[in-house]
Amino acid sequence: MDASEEAARGLSEIEDFLYREAHLQAAQRRVADFIARMPELTQEQTSDIEHWYVEEQTHVAQIVTQHIEDSISVAEAQFRTRMTQWRRGALAAVALLAVTMMGLCSAVILGRSI
Repeated sequence: MDASEEAARGLSEIEDFLYREAHLQAAQRRVADFIARMPELTQEQTSDIEHWYVEEQTHVAQIVTQHIEDSISVAEAQFRTRMTQWRRGALAAVALLAVTMMGLCSAVILGRSI
């Protein structure tokens, strides 16, 4: 792996980390806002709710990420299939065109030499 590939991989990992951290912080802010509206909760209840909510949001984020990855994989497979079909069709058209041109050139050459 060369330096540019390593740098790209490193930047992707940093981006992923920052994305996860931003979502975790947003989840923590949402749950803190929710808990602030319920002053009757004990410290243990507050801690349980915070822990559960952040874990739930992490789980949901993983499910969404997996769904996106699966969708991208399906789209890439469909694209590869279409491109393979297009290439085959283009190759067949070029081959047919080449054979036709060779036939025409042969006809012209043979027609003049007679």
